[in-house]
Amino acid sequence: MRLPITLSEIGPRISAGAFILNSGLGKRGADEGTAAGLHGFAAGTYPVLKKIEPKQFAQGLAAAEIGIGALLLAPFVPTAVAGLALTGFSGGLLGLYLKTPGMRKPGSLAPTQEGLAIAKDVWLLGIGVGLLTRGTIDRKPRVTVKKANKQARNQAKLAARDARRAAKR
Repeated sequence: MRLPITLSEIGPRISAGAFILNSGLGKRGADEGTAAGLHGFAAGTYPVLKKIEPKQFAQGLAAAEIGIGALLLAPFVPTAVAGLALTGFSGGLLGLYLKTPGMRKPGSLAPTQEGLAIAKDVWLLGIGVGLLTRGTIDRKPRVTVKKANKQARNQAKLAARDARRAAKR
């Protein structure tokens, strides 16, 4: 059985997956203060999150990070699926960077000292887009045994036809 992952995808998937998994595991037992800080930061950028209790938000964030990290680390998960999950997650992180006041220098995408910790997550977006591209565009579609047999029969028929035509000449 062939896994839906190539050798060139292992490094990016392990680095991003281990990083995100570790982050999620660290948030599992977040205390009230940490939960409130995470929630306040995210809710300031994404107002829909204000409806969620801070502790519940921290638990949900931890679960999401653990899930995405595990998805990236599991070699049986198709690369396009892992790339899509990572691209979505990192897009949300970069949204925090772009929309939160004080994260960027005025009129620029360059980070301030406060924004550097989140701006660095652009590498996750790069890995996600690369995996998504690799998994959807660069992959040759798999050929099933049934389809391969049909193609072989068609090629044999064409070869026989060409041989008959050549013999008549």
